[in-house]
Amino acid sequence: MVLRRHHLALGAALCLTAPLLAAWSSNARNQSTTSAASVVVALPVQTSPNWFFPVLSASAYTDTNTQMYDLMYMPLVYFNNKDEADYSQSLASSIVSNATGSVYTIHLNPKWHWSNGAPVTAQDVVFTWDIMKAASGNGNLPWVYGGAGTGGMPNDLKSVVATSKYTVTITLNITANPNWFIHNDIGQFVIVPKASWNRYPSNMQKELTWIKSIANDPTAQPYHVVDGPYKFSSYTPNEEWIFTPNPSFDGHKSSIGRLIFQYQTSTSSEFAALRSGTVQVGYLPPAMWSVRKDLTGDKYWPSYLFGFNMMRLDENPGAEDGMGSVFSQAYVRQAMEMGIDQPAIISGIYHGQGIIEDSPVPSEPKTVFDDPALNKQLYPFNIKAGQKLLESHGWRLVHGVMTKGKQKFEFPLIYSSGDPAVQDTVELLQRDWAKEGIKISLVSMPFDNLVTTDHGKPSGWDAAYWGAGWTYEPDFYPTGGALFKTGAASNAGGYSNPTMNKLIEDTYLPATAAQSQKALFAYEAYAAKQVPYLWFPWLATLNESSTALKGVESTFNPIEDLYMPNYWTVKK
Repeated sequence: MVLRRHHLALGAALCLTAPLLAAWSSNARNQSTTSAASVVVALPVQTSPNWFFPVLSASAYTDTNTQMYDLMYMPLVYFNNKDEADYSQSLASSIVSNATGSVYTIHLNPKWHWSNGAPVTAQDVVFTWDIMKAASGNGNLPWVYGGAGTGGMPNDLKSVVATSKYTVTITLNITANPNWFIHNDIGQFVIVPKASWNRYPSNMQKELTWIKSIANDPTAQPYHVVDGPYKFSSYTPNEEWIFTPNPSFDGHKSSIGRLIFQYQTSTSSEFAALRSGTVQVGYLPPAMWSVRKDLTGDKYWPSYLFGFNMMRLDENPGAEDGMGSVFSQAYVRQAMEMGIDQPAIISGIYHGQGIIEDSPVPSEPKTVFDDPALNKQLYPFNIKAGQKLLESHGWRLVHGVMTKGKQKFEFPLIYSSGDPAVQDTVELLQRDWAKEGIKISLVSMPFDNLVTTDHGKPSGWDAAYWGAGWTYEPDFYPTGGALFKTGAASNAGGYSNPTMNKLIEDTYLPATAAQSQKALFAYEAYAAKQVPYLWFPWLATLNESSTALKGVESTFNPIEDLYMPNYWTVKK
């Protein structure tokens, strides 16, 4: 599971100048038409892509970065909106496992080529694996792969070998549930061309250092060779990132001449861009709900991504104010959960566009992975009950703050800036927790800084609220291994529980479909009880897309949380 992820929201109004669409960006404001349609997409507020290499570092593990590299590079396996492998959109044409799930044979579709005409081969897959493995290791690495710990990455993989030009064989050290392994390990592979990136064949430390040096420079030479529907064109920092079609793409080719991702300073500026038509795909800020009809050329459509919303707590010894040992207690997290007014957040801040959640697997979108028995909050909003739970473990109110010995229940909460709805949420939380005896100070920061901070070593933070949640990419089989397993790369809070580890590991074992579902549901039930991170409402993405731009809603994939703009068309 990638920790990421601040999800990309959708939305917009389209500005047409007959007979062609004009997209007005900083590089296009003085032109009246373009030779082909251009579309401007609003990025989340105060968020910018900062890692274009498709093996993401843990500190750059966001949906925004995933969307960027997905335009340029093809996945080994693509999962559709039902969370099923779709081999028509994948480099692999099929994946076959042996009877025990310990050997997987991946057949590549020979139709796929790099933009320089070279075929995508098994050697490219093995090279990409070498990078993933090296960046998932121990020691003083230049950067750490964010998917380490997911899908058995890397320790469960004994070997990844090119057995022919278009065949890769993966042998495991274990026997595994093929559904889990294909979803959560093979599903992580987004392939890069070995010929372009293999700069230090005998020194992976230097290779990783070099990759980091150009990870945020998509104009660097290695990015010129791609196999996805788009190529990177140009960018203006903190303003816009421009992609153009890859004419050599072997899939469905784009009819859009330029795809422009635009930085947003605030939700009000993003809404103004929608209303004026300078942005074509974006999102409706909850604060603008009452005036949404001002977007006269748009279609509003809500969607739920495959994930959950939470507050991350730092249980590491290095947490500030001695709070690590406090947060590591399950009863503390349960009492804190009782101070979160999910119904008020949904109705009062998000206009009813959300659902109450109490586990790491969402009830929306509908998948077979959600346990229908978990349809009742274990720890509903109840300040008195939360207070009583703390007091039963020795805490006492002292000058309005819960205190145990010398430890005060007082800490700073860092949260994503720029969104009034997020601000309203943390302010409501601050008021409600104060009634429970939990005192917090609010510290806002841009989302990119927030992700970097709550992955900091040493910690240097106590609690973090993204406001955007976590989505299951690339851990499409939602077992919790990347978030809650001891030592997982995205387990920045340091949560550790041997029972949780065992339940997660049980979901990996080979089993019948019924047995696999039972194991997954057992993990979900325990996670709901444990509250490893604090559950918040799962909020709908309030999408806006122009009525003149077709295919945005129908091709959007809530499982992968990805646009497919090569299927978008401008209405003539």
